[in-house]
Amino acid sequence: MQIKCTRQELGVLKKIAAAVSSLGVESYVIGGFVRDKIVERPTKDIDIVCVGDGIALANEVARQFDPVPKVDFFKNFGTAHLITADGFDLEFVGARKESYQFDSRKPAVEPGTIKDDQDRRDFTINALAISLNKNDYGKLIDPFDGVRDLENRIIRTPLKPSETFSDDPLRMMRAIRFATQLGFIIEEKTWQGIKETAERITIISQERITDELNKIITAPKPSIGFDLLYKSGLLQIIFPQMVELAGAEYKDGHGHKDNFYHTLQVLDNLSANTNDLWLRWSAVLHDIAKPVTKRFEEGHGWTFHGHEVVGARMVPKIFSKLKLPQNEKMRLVKKMVELHLRPISLTKENITDSAIRRLLFDAGEDFDSLMMLCEADITSKNKQKVKRYLENFQLVRQRCKEVEEKDHIRSWQPPVNGETIMEMFGLLPSRPVGILKDALKDAMLDGIIANTKEAALEFVIEKAKGMGLEMKKP
Repeated sequence: MQIKCTRQELGVLKKIAAAVSSLGVESYVIGGFVRDKIVERPTKDIDIVCVGDGIALANEVARQFDPVPKVDFFKNFGTAHLITADGFDLEFVGARKESYQFDSRKPAVEPGTIKDDQDRRDFTINALAISLNKNDYGKLIDPFDGVRDLENRIIRTPLKPSETFSDDPLRMMRAIRFATQLGFIIEEKTWQGIKETAERITIISQERITDELNKIITAPKPSIGFDLLYKSGLLQIIFPQMVELAGAEYKDGHGHKDNFYHTLQVLDNLSANTNDLWLRWSAVLHDIAKPVTKRFEEGHGWTFHGHEVVGARMVPKIFSKLKLPQNEKMRLVKKMVELHLRPISLTKENITDSAIRRLLFDAGEDFDSLMMLCEADITSKNKQKVKRYLENFQLVRQRCKEVEEKDHIRSWQPPVNGETIMEMFGLLPSRPVGILKDALKDAMLDGIIANTKEAALEFVIEKAKGMGLEMKKP
């Protein structure tokens, strides 16, 4: 089979082949690079396996480049890594055999042949290898019909699925991730193996699970992966709060939508417009508190009052459990979850400038992201209803633009800050300072006073008098 490589890729492969020849070791390009070249998917990651010392080969390869890249190596694992000046990420490892203990995914490793190395690969499409050896340079080695599986768009394990997944349970999530990214189908026996082995995922570190989850979320259509995680039983183990969204309940003729599949639709809608991982996480979590806020009101039906506020409170705990960053990324998701219903309320008639100002203030620089999430949240099958909602959101955007141009709320800073208030009244950081700051903010957002320092000072002095505070004497 002819594999198409760019001139730049061929140049890199020839340099590696020269180093292979110089050392006289048997070596191959293996795995993802071969797969991606066959499906014509761009990549700069190249994994090289050699029957011998992978670290020595990495150092020899580095010398083929100008400038010579730095080689990072891990002696205990027999692996090495370098990045060329033009961005090729090369990883080297010695061919090996692996055997596993039941309660660990860390294998006992011993040197092996190229066949041993291909046997230990996760899927047939990742066991493909290309020779870098002088006698058969460029030959494709495909012991498990991986090319046929690529052509048929199938994910299949090279050995028995139960053996492959029990040895390294993370491969179950990788199968689902590849199916999501590539739009492939998981072969039936492999799928059954995932369902039967799902509980084994508990021996995998949270960081590695979450890394696969993030790759699913950043796929073109992430709903595919979440649906597979749900149907396999893996999602119940790794993210039970999301599974609780599943199912619709009916009572006295009233039903509510399946919030799990609604969430997946919102995620897909949003993903069509942004690659931002954290904004996509806000879609995953926007309705996460609906199960705990669900109530049935006689004569009215199902309600989820306050789910946006409760959901926002849940975000830090979920991020902590999933080992996601506890920083501004988490705060963005929390903000999006808390505010995702606010623009909908502004689609009603007679909405005041004050309400618009408050949304602009609370959303700040993330206003456009919030509107993108809100528009993605329209999942009705009624085309007229969708059209009406989108038109209403356009009106909200227009109103917000008009108010922002007039009042500059998104970058608003109070003309009198906490330090000034403490200086004026001789206060230390305390509750009265917070009360005065909040009162000033509310007065400006409600349009009670102008956004000027003079008006702000006058307001703070009057408010302080009502609290029994006196200004410091000069």
